[in-house]
Amino acid sequence: MNAIVRVQNVSKQFRIGEREALYETLRETITSTVRAPFRKLKGLNSKRNSPTIWALKDVSFEISAGETLGIIGHNGAGKSTLLKVLSRITQPTSGRVELYGRVASLLEVGTGFHPELTGKENIFLNGAILGMRKSEIRQKFDEIVAFAEIDAFIDTPVKYYSSGMYVRLAFAVAAHLEPEILIVDEVLAVGDAEFQKKCLGKMSAVAKGGRTVLFVSHNMSAISRLCSRVILLGHGVVERQGPVHDVIGHYLSSVFNSVGFRSWPDDATAPGNGIVRLRSLRVHDKANETRETLDIRQSVAIEMQYEVLSPGHVLIPNLHFYNEHGVCVFVLHDFNSGWRRRSREIGAYTTTAWIPGNFLAEGRLTVGAAITTYTPMHIHFYEQDAVAFQVVDSLEGDSARGDYVGHIPGVVRPIVDWNTAFSPDRELLESRVK
Repeated sequence: MNAIVRVQNVSKQFRIGEREALYETLRETITSTVRAPFRKLKGLNSKRNSPTIWALKDVSFEISAGETLGIIGHNGAGKSTLLKVLSRITQPTSGRVELYGRVASLLEVGTGFHPELTGKENIFLNGAILGMRKSEIRQKFDEIVAFAEIDAFIDTPVKYYSSGMYVRLAFAVAAHLEPEILIVDEVLAVGDAEFQKKCLGKMSAVAKGGRTVLFVSHNMSAISRLCSRVILLGHGVVERQGPVHDVIGHYLSSVFNSVGFRSWPDDATAPGNGIVRLRSLRVHDKANETRETLDIRQSVAIEMQYEVLSPGHVLIPNLHFYNEHGVCVFVLHDFNSGWRRRSREIGAYTTTAWIPGNFLAEGRLTVGAAITTYTPMHIHFYEQDAVAFQVVDSLEGDSARGDYVGHIPGVVRPIVDWNTAFSPDRELLESRVK
């Protein structure tokens, strides 16, 4: 299939402290022209002394029509700069970008909106910018307004809109005016959960309709649900690209190193307060060996050691498990009957939670540790991503995988009891169905 987006050795350099050139009014242009000779020498000298940074360096990739591409990476990796280059908002320092189709971009709240115009006028303005006829825009108008849920404010200038109204209308316009290429940045984080779900559904529908979507997000769950391929940017270069789960797994592993044991012996750094402090967290097997990789059939223990410094408090240890896509798999609370609703005396405690074999799905899990008091509600500490371990599967033995060799989705993979009754008598089966 022919590429609808082709990026070839694109680089973008910025001078630190220098602003991007903005569109000027006629008055500003005349003033700038008069002052130019006086600024020229000063400008040349300052530019020679200004440090530079490469936001992008030799970035190359292609996207096919109908493909949904995710772009991930840490803050400052170059994601937003890349989208601005693709959207023609900024020019690359070197390299070439080829786009074969109309492009609609949603890079920040209200991109492309004129604040003095009403919502209705901005819809028609954006459609005209995309090269659509007025009749085409009218056909989509009611659908856009309904999606944005701003019927009562459609004739109000958008400068009076809240950020939520702004982003709902901006996304509705970008997604409904039928661009061949839709570019969406992390702007969806502005909306509430219901709106984000609605947007993801719309982007999925856009992709299934044969159009191309570029999606930047820190939400690994959204990336994995929506995208067919992912590019990982790091310090302006493409570090990795390929299948969604492979690239996301690599990214999360680089961000959160797999560590089976951590300790906090120093009061100054130990998570907690004057009531309780975390001392260590450890992943181990039945042989009490610290592990960072476990067979899916093995039971695994998370051992928390903590010190109670003040008596008279009901303390509940809890563990939070997240998979490599950033999804919370489950949370465990210590509701041991011997300690439930019972205050703990001053001293050292070791609490261990056992997870049975053939329960977890294969992949990487990070564990956060917390101790909480529920009445009244108080979190004494929560150490996120404290330890991590990898669950590996096998085609041998009694794994829930059986003989299947492909990817098995799901956050857990338990083996449960199955009962099967057999009878060669078909009449018996028919009587049971009835």
